Amino acid sequence: MNRTRIYQALLVAVIGSVAIVGCKKKEEAAPAPAPTIAEPAPAPTPAPAATASVASVDLGNAVGPDLKLTAMSATFKPKDTITVSIGTATSDPAATVAGKIGAKWTYLNGTEVMVVSEETKDLNLTGTGSTNFQIAKPDGFPVGKYKVEVSLDGTVVQSKDFEVTK
Repeated sequence: MNRTRIYQALLVAVIGSVAIVGCKKKEEAAPAPAPTIAEPAPAPTPAPAATASVASVDLGNAVGPDLKLTAMSATFKPKDTITVSIGTATSDPAATVAGKIGAKWTYLNGTEVMVVSEETKDLNLTGTGSTNFQIAKPDGFPVGKYKVEVSLDGTVVQSKDFEVTK
């Protein structure tokens, strides 16, 4: 009978051990990492829109058949036809850029600035080009100091001083 008691005691010990292990709270499994969502590739940056600029401003009184100045000057006679030749360029030579080129001619009469003429042209500019504006006065311009202001899309970008002499 002793053996039976030993077996019973061992059986109780084993059952108790299993019960303790079985009642032990299961460790929670580590949460699975959230799936990584692939960020969409950024959209390619669009190429900047082509722009136009005024590259040069020259004055003269002789224009060739190609509409380019054949002689540049900053001094004119009262009955000269005065031409401003405006060189333009676009940032992309193949692109066409709409633009408004203007020329405002003024005369300095003492301390007073008088507008002689003002004109604008709406253009489609492509690559390099040239635009001319002219002023003339059959009875002659007064002797004195003058200025032409060249604008692109309403903003003065360059100016040239010149003089009318006898």
